[in-house]
Amino acid sequence: MTADKDFLEFVVKTLVDSPDAVKVNRVVDEMGVLLTLDVDPQDMGKIIGRSGNTAKAIRTLLRVVGMKNNARVNLKINEPQGGGSTIEQSATKTVDEAMEDLKV
Repeated sequence: MTADKDFLEFVVKTLVDSPDAVKVNRVVDEMGVLLTLDVDPQDMGKIIGRSGNTAKAIRTLLRVVGMKNNARVNLKINEPQGGGSTIEQSATKTVDEAMEDLKV
């Protein structure tokens, strides 16, 4: 019964530029079904969407597929290797570096 995994692969491969890089792992435990999604780092923005709206929509659709199959389906989107945001990197500046940046 991998209708949820097949559905997720179909939707994600349709959205991304590198469909060959899409990997979905399915784990079933007492909490339900956990689908773990890995995509190419360049395609991460397409999967998340503006303000996370695309990811929310995919999760909602997966819940509907899960209800049809009497299962609770959750989605985890793995962050690509080295995918730290620029905000996190700039937060590590020292006070002196930050003051130097403010000088005109």
